[in-house]
Amino acid sequence: MAKNSEIKNKKERNFPIGVKLALIIGFIVLASLGTVTFLNSYFVSEDVRITAEENNLTINTRSAQTVQNELSSVRANVLQLLDLINVSSGGKNSALAKQAEAFFFERNQDIAEILLLSARQGRQDFLTNTQLKNIRFFNSNEIDFSATDTFIAQAGKYITRTISGETIALNASPFFKSGMLGLFLPYHESGLEQALIIIFSTESLSDILGTGSTNQTFIINDSDDLLCHAELDRILSGQSMTNHPLVEKMRKENQNNEESRQVIFDQPDEDGKKITKQIGAFQKIAIADICVITTVPLDTVLEGVRTTRRNNLYLMGIVLFISIIFILTFARFAISRPLRFLTASAEEINQGNFNTPIISKLNTKRRDEIGVLNKSTQDEQEFLNTFARFTNRGVAKAIARKEIDFEPHLKDVSIFFSDIRGFTAISDGFKNRFGEESPREIIGFLNDYMSRMVNCVTISGGTIDKFEGDAIMAVWGILRDEDLSFELLPDSDPEKKQKEEKHLSHVKQDAISAITGTIAMRYALMQYNKDAEAFTKAHEGEPKAKYKPHIRIGCGINTGRATCGIMGSEDKMEYTAIGDSVNFASRTESSNKPCGTDILITQDTYNLLKGDYIRCEENNFTIKPEFAASEIVVEMIPVEFEVKGKGAQHFYGVVNMPAFDIEEFFKKGDENFVLDEDCARCVGKTGPKTLNEVRNLLGIPIPEFGSVNLNEEENKIQVKK
Repeated sequence: MAKNSEIKNKKERNFPIGVKLALIIGFIVLASLGTVTFLNSYFVSEDVRITAEENNLTINTRSAQTVQNELSSVRANVLQLLDLINVSSGGKNSALAKQAEAFFFERNQDIAEILLLSARQGRQDFLTNTQLKNIRFFNSNEIDFSATDTFIAQAGKYITRTISGETIALNASPFFKSGMLGLFLPYHESGLEQALIIIFSTESLSDILGTGSTNQTFIINDSDDLLCHAELDRILSGQSMTNHPLVEKMRKENQNNEESRQVIFDQPDEDGKKITKQIGAFQKIAIADICVITTVPLDTVLEGVRTTRRNNLYLMGIVLFISIIFILTFARFAISRPLRFLTASAEEINQGNFNTPIISKLNTKRRDEIGVLNKSTQDEQEFLNTFARFTNRGVAKAIARKEIDFEPHLKDVSIFFSDIRGFTAISDGFKNRFGEESPREIIGFLNDYMSRMVNCVTISGGTIDKFEGDAIMAVWGILRDEDLSFELLPDSDPEKKQKEEKHLSHVKQDAISAITGTIAMRYALMQYNKDAEAFTKAHEGEPKAKYKPHIRIGCGINTGRATCGIMGSEDKMEYTAIGDSVNFASRTESSNKPCGTDILITQDTYNLLKGDYIRCEENNFTIKPEFAASEIVVEMIPVEFEVKGKGAQHFYGVVNMPAFDIEEFFKKGDENFVLDEDCARCVGKTGPKTLNEVRNLLGIPIPEFGSVNLNEEENKIQVKK
């Protein structure tokens, strides 16, 4: 029912009054500005198109005139050179002729070669009457001298036509691997019909055509072969423009052989899928029937219009945005946003995230109802954090999430107890030094120590049950949703075995986690003692010098069935575990002193883990790869004792977890954790290998087990005679 109500409320919030007002104003803005933008774009586009057509035609006309002047200049200069050579005394090989040739090529560096060819009687080849080669041009452009011969060999039919009186322009670029043009001119000398061939670079023509402009200009000959183009690869490949839409249109529709014309044509892309409108103009020049063509994409021409339209749309969007913001600002910042923060805070609290930073963002200075709600929420956060510290953060989260069944249940858990050795003497030392100030000093020392231990429990997934003076009780698996009803199933039921295996896996994992957290405490304790020594040294010499004592602790772990649940009265309750397994864990911790150990596990915990995690006879002293990361090294305490209701028992001292990665473990709680190599020798790959190494490392005396009397710790435990 509550869920349906929540869904309904969300639906109601999805269309508030602020959104309605924003939609109305937005529609008005869109309708008015959209109409203005459309009409403006239409009329301006027409004006720009007409202007672009005129500009394109002007560029084409100017380019054609310039190209004609350039070609005429080349022709005139070459003819002048030939006339000078012809009239010079001594003929073509005279010093004056050579000097004129050198001077010519120095002034006309773009001209590569000049040839005069005549036809041979009854033969297909041609006689070279004159050949003037610009050696510097060939060398500077790294062109093979044989390129001319190859070009001439391929141009036989054009040479014949030229001798007959035609002027022809050919693309010589494929032969010279550079932008080159061959101009074939009829030449009459002393009654001899010859072909004057001028081979020169098109670089100057490319500059004339303005290859970097928006309008693209190129040149073709009477055969539609490309002579000059902004894209050099095209002329190098000897591309024909016969299939170009504008050339086709020019050749097909220009029945009156007009010298110039402008049209609009469709230009498909390389794939032939997209077609764009182009403005095209062509102009024929008086030399070699060359045609200069200029095109410009209509899209490019109208880009300015589109930019203006886009800017108008942006402006419209800005106006719309400002209008909407103006309408929504008050609703958003005065009501919606604070309520969203409150909702998010409530959801975080319901998830047990009492320290969420969202609550700190709530504005408690407002003098209205929302300000009161914000202050109440922050007060609730403070209360919940205090409540979590007084009970248990894991339990508090589980209560907030409604994950705890308040009815007591039997659960298989791993219980941990720890205690500081000689705490009474430590406490007396504080009293003797600090007097009335000793409580604050003792609590400060305990809080430092316990915060480190609690961190290990939390990271390993345990739950702090309680603190009793200097003692800590923690439980692994107490918050797990435990259902032992499968034990009532008949042994023949396959579901029973499946659930037993799953349950056993959980219990083993809890035990491993408990030992992992406790092993981490060994490192944390060494780090504490090192820091305590530094703290004490830093304050020595001061009156009532502050200090932190060097301490040792004992830890006991037992795995067994306990009663877990909320216990107490209406005035005081706590979520805890009770039972013989809990009592046995406590007695295990107290047995560390006579056993000369810091961590003891019971035989129940040992038997649970030995097959997978402890090298022993049962597994032929081998561990499967999937369990190697959690391998435990233990030693049996050589004292057999009787436990009430359990018979003969042994404790096992935890030596090490060889694969334990200290840095990886603590970085789960603090990304900035820095490993202390000196303290790291207490656990992991550099850790101890025997209990005696542990004792030597921690300063624990090696006990004489022949005189150990565990009866001193608990009447339920008796040394077996």
